[in-house]
Amino acid sequence: MTQNSPPLVLPPSLSRNVAALQDKDRNRLDDTVTRLHTVNGRLWDTEDRVRGALLSAAQVADCKREIDQLNAERNLLAERADEVLGSLADAGRADAPLHTETLASVVDRLSVLTLRIWHSERAAARDELARRRVPALHGQREELCAALDALVSDVVAGRRRLPVPARFKLYGRDDAAPAEIKPSRRLRRVLAFGGLSECGKSTSAEFVQRTCGAQRFKIGFLLRQAAHREGLADPYALSPRRQAELLLGELNRFADAHIDTELFTIESVHDDASIAELKRLMGDALQIVYLDASFALRVERSGTPAQAVAAKDEIKMSRGAHQVAALADHVIDNTGSIAALRARLRRIAAPPASTALRAATPYGLGLPAAVASATADFTDAVRAYGPGVRLAALTGSPGEGSWIAGWSDLDLLVIAEHEAIGRVHEALEQYRTALGGAAALGPTLVTPGELTARRLTPRLAFVLHQLQQGSPVLHAAPSLELPTISRGELAFAAVRELPQVILTMRRLRADAGPTALRQLYKHLVLACRLLLREHNQWESGPDRILAAASRMPGLTALATPSLAEISSAWRDGEAELVLKPVTVAVDQLLTWYAAQLAA
Repeated sequence: MTQNSPPLVLPPSLSRNVAALQDKDRNRLDDTVTRLHTVNGRLWDTEDRVRGALLSAAQVADCKREIDQLNAERNLLAERADEVLGSLADAGRADAPLHTETLASVVDRLSVLTLRIWHSERAAARDELARRRVPALHGQREELCAALDALVSDVVAGRRRLPVPARFKLYGRDDAAPAEIKPSRRLRRVLAFGGLSECGKSTSAEFVQRTCGAQRFKIGFLLRQAAHREGLADPYALSPRRQAELLLGELNRFADAHIDTELFTIESVHDDASIAELKRLMGDALQIVYLDASFALRVERSGTPAQAVAAKDEIKMSRGAHQVAALADHVIDNTGSIAALRARLRRIAAPPASTALRAATPYGLGLPAAVASATADFTDAVRAYGPGVRLAALTGSPGEGSWIAGWSDLDLLVIAEHEAIGRVHEALEQYRTALGGAAALGPTLVTPGELTARRLTPRLAFVLHQLQQGSPVLHAAPSLELPTISRGELAFAAVRELPQVILTMRRLRADAGPTALRQLYKHLVLACRLLLREHNQWESGPDRILAAASRMPGLTALATPSLAEISSAWRDGEAELVLKPVTVAVDQLLTWYAAQLAA
């Protein structure tokens, strides 16, 4: 129904008689009459659209087809209403005079008159003729209500009988033309999967749903929902443009109601014309993904006879399914491994972005001169390898400015093409030699493809997030693209990583001698950091992390010495002096953690 248009109010005698019906019949009638009034509102708007705007021949034909479907729905609803209203008649007077129309026909006229009054009142502010008509229209409504009530009384008393339900066509007009539908600002990205039978559409959409949190829809479901909402009998009879508008309307409606949903998938795209129209409406917000595979492979995957797959292909191709490949933003050859397919899907669903990274020299990271010099030589070496090495960065304490000689490791991240890894190994060996035992080196080597396919450990995801938040890098290639890591993703990553950290901490606690102090303390800090992420708290630096964790509900304060005290004792060979408070804190955290997860 037109937005804000009035509800249909039945006259008192009819309302009283309807109220006396059984609950089932009364509810059925209420629903049917409400839908009938809604369809009349849709008809009014569609008639206005075809008469009041400059439309192409195809658009006019589309509107006429929609009008036909709305009229068919209107007639069906009127007949359903008469099935209930007819029960009000006294069946014993076969000789009673025949009325010219059914009760539902009069209700239908009352619905149209209600809409005409509302539209006329809207137009009255700018149209003198409409203003003068409003009182007469109200008079007509009063007369029609009185006539309907009188007819109801006569029918109930048996003084009149009703004819077999008939069909009608009534139209209205208004001066306002509806605006062209546009994507909601909350409808950010939609992936549409197309392809022939057994090519992997559903498998791909399910993977994107599971790994990227996408909301998954079938195109047929969306069209049926839109048709029901619009009062259309067959949305597939509409033009491709109108089908695209219906699809976009349903996607907009869901996106506006679920504002946290960043990604949607729709499947299966079998009609090249309608998806082309949807692409025109949505632009790059819609990415069409076509999955391709040989017929023999698709038959093998289906586990069904070749004739069955061929029959399904023939139906899809008759609708233009094979033509979608020419429209697709991404064509995936799905004849390879599942790893290759998933990597491509992750790049499409969560594309990498150019990242502005903050560069720093090793001498600006607070490192001792010998360590900074060795790091600078390594940086020069990998930079000389050209585009094969995309990034080098010291992560963790050097980036946070809390690196401590004799205590902290040098955690190094290198992003390099697989072909360049051998040369990176050589540079790392020279780096270790130059360090001469001044620091332990912990390198992480990863390829750009692994990153853009988002094959990330929780630790690597956190490092990338830190770089995007401003942690410095030693070297970065121009226009480097990295996956964007949100805090929400890190919170989920913490859930996955924490169990392993807890298990490792229990193992270290079982052999908590002085030599285990460093690893035990570091796992205590890491566990607390992960727990804080789950609580959306983002502290850095061990002392601040432990202090913040001590404020978690139900956890007794962790009274550990400061990092400076612990690292100093470690370097001086007096680990036993600080081991006891560290093990007490570990025991407190493990006891608390077990209690949180108890049934």
